Amino acid sequence: MALLKIITVFFALVATCLSCKLSSECDQQCTDLEAYILSNRSTLNTRYRLQYHVSPPIGWMNDPNGFIYYESKYHIFYQYYPYGAVHGDMFWGHSTSPDLVNWETLLTALIPGEEQIFSGSAFVLGTTLGLIYTGHVGNDTVHDQSQYLAFSDDGEIFHKYASNPVLRRSDAITPDFRDPKIWKNGDYWYVVIGSKTADKRGEVLLYRTADLLNWQYLSVIAEANNATEYAFMMECPDFFELDGKYVLMTSPQGMNASGDRYQNLYQTGYMLGSFSYETFQFTVETEFQELDFGHDFYATQSTEKDGKRLLIGWFGMWNSTEYAPEVADGWAGALTIFRELSLSGTRILMTPVAAMETLRNGTAKEGTFTTSETVVLSQTGELIVSADWTVGVSLLLTGNTGGSNVTLEWDLENKKVVVDRDGEVRQVEWTPGTSASWRIFLDTSSVELFCGDGEVVFSSRAYPEGGWLVENKSTQNLTATIYNLNRSVPL
Repeated sequence: MALLKIITVFFALVATCLSCKLSSECDQQCTDLEAYILSNRSTLNTRYRLQYHVSPPIGWMNDPNGFIYYESKYHIFYQYYPYGAVHGDMFWGHSTSPDLVNWETLLTALIPGEEQIFSGSAFVLGTTLGLIYTGHVGNDTVHDQSQYLAFSDDGEIFHKYASNPVLRRSDAITPDFRDPKIWKNGDYWYVVIGSKTADKRGEVLLYRTADLLNWQYLSVIAEANNATEYAFMMECPDFFELDGKYVLMTSPQGMNASGDRYQNLYQTGYMLGSFSYETFQFTVETEFQELDFGHDFYATQSTEKDGKRLLIGWFGMWNSTEYAPEVADGWAGALTIFRELSLSGTRILMTPVAAMETLRNGTAKEGTFTTSETVVLSQTGELIVSADWTVGVSLLLTGNTGGSNVTLEWDLENKKVVVDRDGEVRQVEWTPGTSASWRIFLDTSSVELFCGDGEVVFSSRAYPEGGWLVENKSTQNLTATIYNLNRSVPL
């Protein structure tokens, strides 16, 4: 009976959304937007354009949205403002890939109407690709946020549901009510939504529905505690099972720096625990842990494919991206490379997806990397570096003609990995195994460092001039394989 109800509602939803064609005004807006993008892309300064990271065709990008596999392709959407390299009225950009490495930019998926298109997620309903997103009405000071639906029968052209919004906040919930992440269990769809309490403590709310239209509030599955780790908002929640544990991943805002931890303006991390679909209670078993320790990592999205949990993050941070030199070039923002997650004890390990190896195009260096030796790269590279970890390690990454200076260091005395970007330090404890290595991805304006099995990861934007130089500043010879990498995203 429940299945029949879902099928009936599914066809009603599709019929409603497809009968509600975009108005001629919106058709003209879409046409004008694509014409603007095509005519203005050639004006971008491409000096820092990334070669294998998804970035906007023009204008601004922040949070990734709607990460899903549909009709033989991965889809990623993202917060997007095409009319300037600033955070304006939000659209959803859209890219697809067969392998998480080679990406094609599609038409803009969602255009704001009365609402700005804030973050959300995607789901598959039969042969239809659905989106659930936050519609933001108002401004930063006075606003309301509700959850909206949109659908596509081809994975490219989307139609908003005629009777949006489908999930409004109750009067007891503050206007900050956003970023729905959806999944299916049994006969129900579930979402987690980021919010805050009346006394401004971040929380994550859980809802469910049998028909995508009538939603039932279930519980608060997490709430910030003033006595421990304070956060005034929990953005971009995600909830999934990984290797027998439930993971609540979120991006809390307002946590104070504590030693080496929480050095960015906002954080992204996770808590592990157990969850019951009968009581709707998430029992937390670990403290909040950061997922990535670099300068620029926020607002993750994950999906599952073939039993693997895959993840992507915004390669940016609110206190840095707005001032990055690329803003002057007509664009801003990117996504990290895609990662696969696994669990080791109470620590999530994060490694590049295997398909990244297909970008390799010959080696710039292989074998002994001697002290004081320098390797010249163009704008991209992948480095696999092995060392005697009972001795310190230091790699200096600079531009051939200037720009950013990034030092990657194994601080033996303090047992920490240190990433120093132009004097801004991020560091964390690490315990290298006997066969541990560093895997480093360099793009035109980015550095991603994966240590060991992915127990420590740093993602940071950096801006070298004239391509990368890599110098071994260690007191020991290292063993290194350094690959050149091909372009896999549009310029």
